[in-house]
Amino acid sequence: IRTALSYCPLFGGFMQTLHVNLAERGYPIYIGSNLLGSREIFEKHIAGQQVAIITNQTVAPLYLQGLLATLSGYSPTVVVLPDGEVYKNWETLQLIFDGLLTARCNRKTTLIALGGGVVGDMAGFAAACYQRGIDFLQVPTTLLSQVDSSVGGKTGINHPLGKNMVGAFYQPKAVVIDQDTLATLPRRELCAGLAEVIKYGLICDADFIGWLESNLEKILALESAAVSQAIHHSCFAKAKVVALDERESGLRETLNLGHTFGHAIETHMGYGVWLHGEAVAAGTVMALEMSRRLGFISCSDRDRGIRLLMRAELPVIPPKEMTAAHFLEHMAVDKKVQSGRIRLVLLRQLGDAVVTGDYAEDILHDTLAADYRAIVDQLKI
Repeated sequence: IRTALSYCPLFGGFMQTLHVNLAERGYPIYIGSNLLGSREIFEKHIAGQQVAIITNQTVAPLYLQGLLATLSGYSPTVVVLPDGEVYKNWETLQLIFDGLLTARCNRKTTLIALGGGVVGDMAGFAAACYQRGIDFLQVPTTLLSQVDSSVGGKTGINHPLGKNMVGAFYQPKAVVIDQDTLATLPRRELCAGLAEVIKYGLICDADFIGWLESNLEKILALESAAVSQAIHHSCFAKAKVVALDERESGLRETLNLGHTFGHAIETHMGYGVWLHGEAVAAGTVMALEMSRRLGFISCSDRDRGIRLLMRAELPVIPPKEMTAAHFLEHMAVDKKVQSGRIRLVLLRQLGDAVVTGDYAEDILHDTLAADYRAIVDQLKI
């Protein structure tokens, strides 16, 4: 993974650039401040004169006009979607196609996803489908989308029976991460994004866990240097994995630590009731507990992960409404299921993840039925 640091006096500081190495589909990730005002960055990746900005009702009042000013001279189409995971569906996707067709957008149109993970996933899926594929840029405005969903080319929508079960692998032309957008992000959304940041330490970099333990409060306070480092480290980790396994045939599956349990929570509780990062956090605790029950990690390792998630103000106890049977019902339609076997991302040790279906069924059931309240209460002593 190529990485570079450059000084941009016009935008008030340093900009970091990573490159996702996917041969002709490779692309840069720009990380810095005031990047929404950088016409130079956008011009590099817009081929024609038509641009279509896909955003939502929350982000549009904050950042749409600024981006339109940056793109003055282009012919813009704007599609403003309703905000929320509950709208990540076929009906909302059609609003994007309606806007593109009404504006007579052609194959030279560049689609720009301005928003969080839902906007990015849906806009990317629309770009993959419209006239069999048009260019698109990811401009993520939430921490979760900046460190995870905007990188790697996963696009799609939810189905009532399962999250992200309809979609495509389709890489953007660039990812433009303006960390200043986090200043308008609700605290709950900021914390939800930290679930994915913490994930990278757990699956592939134990040293990063230590760094987070020392810097978590700085990130929550939006101290620029700490935020930039957290975003850069997360994007670097994901870009490295994606470059080795673009279509999730093995290694990339480790990025889904906690997601099989977490997606079950989101599906059962109703999309949007739990934020994605919140569900992943509780699911990560379940993965830590199952790793302990299999003898991979110690109680102290499990507790270290739980404490970090708690300090990030994330839920660490699954919904009391969900039984083991509920979890199994939803997990049965997870994308990692093979030959009827639920494969899970677990930890062999902190910083070393494995994807496996080689476990005793009773251990999975006991993990799903465990008393997580008691585990957490013990940590507070």
